[in-house]
Amino acid sequence: MIFPRPQLSAALLLGLAASSAAWSEEPLPEGLARATFAGGCFWCMEPPFDKVPGVKSTTSGFAGGPEVDPTYEDVASGRTGHAEVVQVVFDPDQVSYEELLAVFWKNVDPLDPEGQFCDRGRQYRTAIFCEGEEQRLAAEASKQAIAKSGRFPWPIATGIEPLEAFYPAEDYHQDFYVTNFRRYWSYRQSCGRDARLEQLWGKPDE
Repeated sequence: MIFPRPQLSAALLLGLAASSAAWSEEPLPEGLARATFAGGCFWCMEPPFDKVPGVKSTTSGFAGGPEVDPTYEDVASGRTGHAEVVQVVFDPDQVSYEELLAVFWKNVDPLDPEGQFCDRGRQYRTAIFCEGEEQRLAAEASKQAIAKSGRFPWPIATGIEPLEAFYPAEDYHQDFYVTNFRRYWSYRQSCGRDARLEQLWGKPDE
């Protein structure tokens, strides 16, 4: 069973949706880069990246669908082609894209083509959304390395897709693990995320 997300009034949801803005192609501040990952519930994908030295920000949002400016309600219902994602802004002089890929893999179930943990549907699929050929090649290499490692007897289901657009989620989703600490941990534990990650990858720091 999927643990319920916060219930908000329709009026409040409309107001929050208005704060969502399309991904801009304007350049990042000099010296910074961007990476975008889908790993199921975006609440759970912000914390592992936030604690990485060199990561400047994480933003929960949506990518991978043709619809313009989707809301959380649209994506969560499965009515769009988007996935929940986290977009990471980082300093490549402090942390490499390859290191961020390693963080990504250790926080997902790459064998599940139908969703992640208790969350089912393509909106919860795993994927690496690449900007440019360099990111695509690095993502492909990391996926092949896992596939050839012998760790798993099943194929890697995680997709590698070009990032066409990114839409930030509504404000109440940002830093949810901080602003709604108890609800976040109740959801995470009931979803079985950490138990499955330990089964796949071992205990943290192993």
